[in-house]
Amino acid sequence: MKLTALAGLAAAVTLLVTGCGGPEQADQVQTADGVVFDLSPAQEGRVRVAKVDEIAALVPQPIRDRGTLVVTGSSNTTPPLRFYATDDKTVVGSEIDFAQLVADVLGLELDIQVADWSNNFVRVDSGEVDVFISNVTVTEERKEKYDFATYRQDNVALEVPAEGGLEYKDRTSLAGRRIGVGTGTNQEQLLVRWNEQNLAEGLAPIEIAYYQQTSDYYLALASGRLDGYIGPNPSAVYHSTTTKESRIVATFSGAGEQLQGEIAVLTRKDNGLIGPIHAALQHVIADGSYRKVIDRWSLQSEALPASRINPPGLPKKQP
Repeated sequence: MKLTALAGLAAAVTLLVTGCGGPEQADQVQTADGVVFDLSPAQEGRVRVAKVDEIAALVPQPIRDRGTLVVTGSSNTTPPLRFYATDDKTVVGSEIDFAQLVADVLGLELDIQVADWSNNFVRVDSGEVDVFISNVTVTEERKEKYDFATYRQDNVALEVPAEGGLEYKDRTSLAGRRIGVGTGTNQEQLLVRWNEQNLAEGLAPIEIAYYQQTSDYYLALASGRLDGYIGPNPSAVYHSTTTKESRIVATFSGAGEQLQGEIAVLTRKDNGLIGPIHAALQHVIADGSYRKVIDRWSLQSEALPASRINPPGLPKKQP
């Protein structure tokens, strides 16, 4: 079976780390600091919890009758967030584990689906899916249409080639540089805003390069076609520590300089789900199962002490 570029990379890194070539070992990757990630479809270490009847009773009756929580998300992200396992078809990662905790508490079977980033919002709008769980940042613009229940801090990283010359002091360091970013993400919004501020100060423009596929920006970084890439910090840490092809030179809040961004479960506004989802997240934070997922995927720097509904988010673009 043909593996994705990610799965192939995982297998190659594992062989380098372990020094032996058993096929079963391709299911694990070890980072430079000894953290081992499970990339297998089986996910035997996934954290599960029991149904909580009083929280499950808050779920809208049509969803309870159906018995499933339909969760959409992107397919082109990287470990440890949401990615294809080594069978090239099973979606796994921390975002799936958080979704599983919520579904368990609500007494629902988890139905994981995949779509392109922008199409995930369309599917929520239409009611085709219940929630969007895929490293989604709370923004003021999104809050006009959607409800949010937070479960992680939102931190993004500037990743550069391992041998690259870019050193970061502040946004002015990016003037005249070619910087990659994902289309339609909050990272794009941050980068566009920094470019506008640089231009207002008479600096050279940032050349913004847009990417949809993780493998494409990996290749661009490795070949030097990008001076840097701004993406989720957990993925940047994973990539830089497992491949040695890149390094992280700066990290930022995903909501900008004045606000710590937060990652959240997204639902259509006022569809009755955000209350029980928030209660489920509060429950798993209190009982320790949330922390087990955080530790399993090495997300300690992004743990939250409590979930919040619709907190302040990334400000709207200025007119």
